[in-house]
Amino acid sequence: MSQIHNEFKKEFQLERLILFSDAVFAIAITLLVIEIKIPELHDGPVSDKAILKELAHLIPKFIGFIVSFILIGLYWTIHHRLFGYVANFDKKLLGLNLLFLFFIVLMPFSTGLYGEYAGPQLFREQLKVPMTFYVLNVFFVGITNYFMWKHISNPEKQLIEPNANKEEMALARLRSWIVPTCFLLMLPVAYLFRVEAAVYVPFLIPISIRILSKRISKKKIKPASK
Repeated sequence: MSQIHNEFKKEFQLERLILFSDAVFAIAITLLVIEIKIPELHDGPVSDKAILKELAHLIPKFIGFIVSFILIGLYWTIHHRLFGYVANFDKKLLGLNLLFLFFIVLMPFSTGLYGEYAGPQLFREQLKVPMTFYVLNVFFVGITNYFMWKHISNPEKQLIEPNANKEEMALARLRSWIVPTCFLLMLPVAYLFRVEAAVYVPFLIPISIRILSKRISKKKIKPASK
């Protein structure tokens, strides 16, 4: 009976960890839109033209909102997939998960900071600090995600289901480097060349994922053809 009780207790504690994480993701993704304030018109008459003019100033913030919404949504699905393999947990996984959530919660602030100072009129001034803060935020989200994959993949820890697909986990661990690496590449581009050019670096993410997936699929096909 005590063994069954312990198993139920572990399942309950693991479920609490996942539910807490889901709540943090939901709050972080909601806080993103709160950073976008409704424009207030104080000068001149209120008209559609005046509202459109004010909304145009918010375009950088909307772009930041969309990018961060996609990133947080992406990492929520990755987190969901990761814990789909987990059958047990330890203190290190708890700590890594909290650190991961810390950087997720920081994203509304870094997105707001970047969006506030990323307007076209300010790009000419080469403002690098807001971009650096945002890029490092995304980088550390990705790195902590990688370390969680690495930790649960360690066979000595016995944290995953016995029938878990090891190849899928290895692929997920490898892919977890792509997003943080591509975002980190924005910094040398911004500091050595131009900030305007750096914003296009994340477009390398889907290309890199596709190249990696193709190479791995080719490796799987080769042994079978012999």
